[in-house]
Amino acid sequence: MGWFRKQLNLLLIAMSFFTRIPIPAWVEFDSDKLNKASRYFGVVGLIVGAASALVFWLSQFVLPNSVAVILAIITSVLMTGGFHEDGLADTADGFGGGWKVADKLKIMKDSRIGTYGTLAVGLTLLLKWQLLVEIALYSPLKAAIALIVAHSLSRVVAASMIFSEQYVTEDDGSKSKPLAQHQHINDLLILCLSGFAVLACLNGLVAFVLLLVLVALRQLLIWGFNRQIGGYTGDTLGAAQQISELMCYCIMLTIGLN
Repeated sequence: MGWFRKQLNLLLIAMSFFTRIPIPAWVEFDSDKLNKASRYFGVVGLIVGAASALVFWLSQFVLPNSVAVILAIITSVLMTGGFHEDGLADTADGFGGGWKVADKLKIMKDSRIGTYGTLAVGLTLLLKWQLLVEIALYSPLKAAIALIVAHSLSRVVAASMIFSEQYVTEDDGSKSKPLAQHQHINDLLILCLSGFAVLACLNGLVAFVLLLVLVALRQLLIWGFNRQIGGYTGDTLGAAQQISELMCYCIMLTIGLN
């Protein structure tokens, strides 16, 4: 398998893991390749963000911005199957309803959603909508850009935790999909490079503030996850992506429109 085909194989594995987009039957999959595919999680976010931005951009010509934003959010949820939102819900339920680490992990593995999870997802979607509507009121183009930037950078933040943090082992009863549990330095560098490429396309001040805030947020999330369960799971990475996405919209609303 040539270099290009290997990289394409890893990208398609990442897409199959994070989205509902069909992939070719020739794609080779195993746990080692899934670990290496983490280098392209940011690129998958770029694809999801670009699709959402396209739906928003086309819709806002014939519909109110508020409706176009809802359609963009629906697009991202349909593409990912609510993968990250599910992680956020499970994390909220586990952290909010469990006292011991074992209890928290048990709750997170439960396929049912509780009060904490329902509130977390509902309020997150509401805040996403409001932030994007506010950005769109100033500039529909910047709202489209915000979707691309946030979806990409948020996945870079979440995936980078695989490199430095400990994976909390889940038993065979877990409802979770297989998860990348190890990340080589080369995979981390490629992942970060995809994030820097996105930042390089932005205004210098916006890019600088986004970088500083997301680095700080990453450390805060790591502290919180370690305090709660001693590491990360697939659910907490989903929660990290959702929180980071919201932070990107907040920064682009407060800094990017000035």
